[in-house]
Amino acid sequence: MPSFTLPAATFENCLRDPITDLDVQLHRITVPPPDIHSESTPATTIAFDTQQELLWVGNEYGRITSFYGAELRRYTSFWAHPSHPRGDGEVKQVLFHERGVLSVAPTSVHLSSRRGLTQWHIATKTMKNLSCMSYMGKGNTFFVVAGCQNIMLKIDIERGRIVEEIPTEHEYTMMKYSHYICAATVSGSVNILDPDTLRIIKTLETPNSRICDMDARNNYLVTCGWVTRQQGTPMLASLANVYDLRRMVQLPPIPFAAGAAHVQMHPRMSTTCIIASHHGQLQVVDLMNSNTVNLRQANISSGFMSGLVLAPSGEAFALSDTSGFIHLWGSPSKMLFAEISNATEFADPQESYPAIAVDDDVYGFQRFALLTRLLTRHCRPLSTIGMPYYREQLLSAWTSTQLYEVGNPPGKIDPLILSDLRTSDTGSCARNPKKLRRNQAVKTRVVETEDPSLAAPKFLSEKARDPENHSPERRISEIQEAMVNAALNGSTKADVPIMYRNVEIKYSKFGVDDFDFEYYNKTQFSGLETHIANSYTNSLLQLLKFTPLVRNVALHHTATTCLYDTCLLCEMGFLFDMMEKAEGQSCQATNFLKTFSSIPEASNMGLLEENSHHTPLTVMMQAACRFLLEHSALDYRKVSPNTPEFNQTLAIEAPLSMRCVQCHNETIRDGRTYINDLVYPPINLVSRTRTQIPTFSQVLKASIERATQTRGWCDKCRRYQQLATRKSVRGVPDVLIINAAVSTAESKQYWAKPGWMPSEIGVIIDNGKFFCFEGEDLRLHVERGMHNVKVYELVGIVADINSGEHQQSHLVSLINTSISDRDSGLRDNWHLFNDFLVRKVSKTDALHFASSWKMPAVLAFQVVSGRHAVDDSWKDALDPTLLYIEYSINNQPPQNCQFLNPATEAPVAGSYVAIDTEFVALQQEEIEIKADGEREIIRPTRLGLARVSVLRGSGVDEGLPFINDYITISEPIVDYLTKWSGVHEGDLSTLHSSHNLVPLKVAYKKLWLLLNLGCIFIGHGLPKDFRTINIHVPKAQVLDTVDLFYIRARQRKLSLRFLAWYLLKEDIQQETHDSIEDARTALRLWRKFEEFRDAGVVDAMVEEVYREGKKWGYKPPGEAIGTAMMGRREKGRSTEASLGVPGFDGGRETPEILRGGSGPGTPVGKPRGLERRAGAATGEWESPAK
Repeated sequence: MPSFTLPAATFENCLRDPITDLDVQLHRITVPPPDIHSESTPATTIAFDTQQELLWVGNEYGRITSFYGAELRRYTSFWAHPSHPRGDGEVKQVLFHERGVLSVAPTSVHLSSRRGLTQWHIATKTMKNLSCMSYMGKGNTFFVVAGCQNIMLKIDIERGRIVEEIPTEHEYTMMKYSHYICAATVSGSVNILDPDTLRIIKTLETPNSRICDMDARNNYLVTCGWVTRQQGTPMLASLANVYDLRRMVQLPPIPFAAGAAHVQMHPRMSTTCIIASHHGQLQVVDLMNSNTVNLRQANISSGFMSGLVLAPSGEAFALSDTSGFIHLWGSPSKMLFAEISNATEFADPQESYPAIAVDDDVYGFQRFALLTRLLTRHCRPLSTIGMPYYREQLLSAWTSTQLYEVGNPPGKIDPLILSDLRTSDTGSCARNPKKLRRNQAVKTRVVETEDPSLAAPKFLSEKARDPENHSPERRISEIQEAMVNAALNGSTKADVPIMYRNVEIKYSKFGVDDFDFEYYNKTQFSGLETHIANSYTNSLLQLLKFTPLVRNVALHHTATTCLYDTCLLCEMGFLFDMMEKAEGQSCQATNFLKTFSSIPEASNMGLLEENSHHTPLTVMMQAACRFLLEHSALDYRKVSPNTPEFNQTLAIEAPLSMRCVQCHNETIRDGRTYINDLVYPPINLVSRTRTQIPTFSQVLKASIERATQTRGWCDKCRRYQQLATRKSVRGVPDVLIINAAVSTAESKQYWAKPGWMPSEIGVIIDNGKFFCFEGEDLRLHVERGMHNVKVYELVGIVADINSGEHQQSHLVSLINTSISDRDSGLRDNWHLFNDFLVRKVSKTDALHFASSWKMPAVLAFQVVSGRHAVDDSWKDALDPTLLYIEYSINNQPPQNCQFLNPATEAPVAGSYVAIDTEFVALQQEEIEIKADGEREIIRPTRLGLARVSVLRGSGVDEGLPFINDYITISEPIVDYLTKWSGVHEGDLSTLHSSHNLVPLKVAYKKLWLLLNLGCIFIGHGLPKDFRTINIHVPKAQVLDTVDLFYIRARQRKLSLRFLAWYLLKEDIQQETHDSIEDARTALRLWRKFEEFRDAGVVDAMVEEVYREGKKWGYKPPGEAIGTAMMGRREKGRSTEASLGVPGFDGGRETPEILRGGSGPGTPVGKPRGLERRAGAATGEWESPAK
């Protein structure tokens, strides 16, 4: 049996490492035998776990055993590889992953969880003599397996599948990963492989005939092996070979007279190496100074040392010998295997029961008698309690023939399983989502909550009927109570604050207009609605809107003459302007999302929900952010190619240097990036202490300057070569947009650390180098003033929220709105934007992250000098040329239209214009009929803008149109609604239409120009028109004849047709609607109202109109014969009170299909739950005629 002794000198002095002592043997164990009747066998491989306090050992019979902690307490042992008489079950190597332990044997590859549960097992005919494996990059998604065979295998860890078979001319015995894959061949050379393509970059020749051990770490490779004597017998070489992986050259070898059998690089000291011989001699040496040698001897009485491995923490090492023993060495006070260990899961302890004393009372009669006396002394006997009398037979009296077991109802299949389901010969299988323990069953008899989202408020139509119970002061308390009820029902995680959870829009028969958005938002900042497809971008749009410099660029571009249909920068400007004018009212990004969805590149990149294929929202958001900024840069250059404002605001100027690895030819190209992904260094490699991790500024610097290797064309070599690329940062923008890129458990550890996210950072650019500082370092650099420090402050973040198992993940934004406030007195004013739910939160809550439910996706920093820099000078630079020229895509002039004269009719603040619009249906309403007959709206009708007519509201040509545009629609139209819109089939087709056709953007921009020039819009029922157009007009710029002739106490709004008949003595809308006629009628009604007001008879005239309307059923004679008394005949109700909600249908005659209408042109998002409608209002509400 071998024994080890070390001199008094400690490894602490040898390694010059002040945190560990390695001179104490803590424990010695034997490798478990294959069965109870066999002797212990030597270990074929040993390895320390990189994530838990476990030491793993594999033997020649395919069994893998793990030991926990410094005591090496046995944890798990499982048979990973079948062992046959030919000996192909020997465990060759072990790797560690988040999912478990990877192991390779000559004919199979195996993945098991650390508890021993098999995740997958691969054994194919191509696996003949495998011996080694390595990860392919830092992502640990794929790994390569090779051996003494002519095929290498690339395997997907998540799916457990062979992705690719790569032919090779070399036979490999071992592999190590450090930037490259270092693979030792049977001939003694080492091939340096590209981790992506597995092609040979460089072959390092060694003097060894065969390599027996090697290690690669921190750009250095150390090998040792056998050499052949003159007699032809092998012997261990007396030199350890050292190579620089950056320059691909050999460094001076390290002499080791005893014969180098094992080498290990220290995991925390980049140039320190330990070399060992078969007889136990150890040498610690610095690769950069090999003259300083520290020799130690581990005396071995019998056998040989067969293995040496250092723990990832550097605080322990393990030795294996040919006698079957494992020796653990280290310091008892500082022993840890992994740098940062995850908790190890243990089995539940067995319950212990109290022992019963044994005495002469064998049968226990004495104890039973004593127990009986104690019970009867203090309580009544059960026999004295009477039984109740039942008139019917009890279930307990049923005979066995009347009862039978039906079992539990089948449980619902987890969506994660369905998304990963794949078909095999024996059925279908999927990866285990690990939500249940072994043998744990789901209690399917428990009634599940059908709708896990938060309870919605009552509809506006319902509240109008009971206004005293729905005061605004109660709304916040109501939503809090609803959210608490959702948590009590088990639909959300207990640690997720109520305001972060999912919110959903419910639909009544009046559509989305009936939803009370004010219930969720009492602030001055507008939220964004979610009933539109791809509305996952809402949080990103909010973040960009509250970044003043981005907002300024978008609005200044929008004010130009840009008319490109796919310009996302214009659509952002339209949206930002609408949200500012709304001042807390809910908005929708309809037109932006319509444009976003129409760009082919967005679909090809999987940025649309319909093409996402179960892609996580965080990944889609980060890709959408990159696409949006890059596409906006192109849009900006189309109109302003010589203006650098966009790049100064958002672009990092970083020329790219590409150097050929073979010939060192270097090429420099201009580089510009608008967004950077954070790259997190492995914590166990960069940490100097167990509690210290790199700061945010250090991670940001490494991410921006990171060097990569790609395969590309070398002009000097005249062939494709491996190119080393690096960036030289020449300039940084005023706004830094950063993708958090949190995709692994290790990256989540960074954000889970309290205070890791700074609210301010400083950047210095010096000679192409990027330096970043935070906290005290930033303060000192600013005070010294030696460098030009550009200080940034955090504007906000987009965060991914996981509310619970029964809820979908969703995105929110947390924004410091004081940065974009015009009031310079505010410092911090953080708000949560959860779609249309907006609430003020503290800075601590906003910057607190939890790996279980809240992780960042996108960050935005802006220079401190940009605080409060809200620039509205774009309003003075508006180009109204579009209002004076003819624009048509089908070369048809506008009919009944005369353009404005810019010299005499230029729109100014206070100019009156009359407007009316028409719409068509792009998607029918979808409803569901429940078992009780109740109708439930799943999707409302989706409308598209078809025609816009704008008339002069004053002057000599009052009532003459200057805009009469038909809007081309590329989507299928399900209903032209000709009776109400006047639009016929073919009117919107570029091939057949005889009308002037314009794109939606042109029609929208004309209205947007009139709005920002200060025009006052006159019309009838305008709120619904503006909502469907997706524009917000302040109340000061709206004259709605519905409100002019309205008495709130009557709870009835009058139609345009009835007002025209009674006040103007005209019959309109006889066969169909015409937008010019309707706009002109509204203009004349306003003039009539002005006459009444000048005469002081407004109230009297409005009362007279209502009296006459009640007499005729609020419809012109001839249309409503027999309906005048309908209100009195139907359950005693009068139609006079049939519409008590201001703004509903706006007094317009609306077809049934339009009552549930949503925004124009953008697909309605798939609902996340069933929607309800206004139950009390069903069948009791009547839409007034227009």
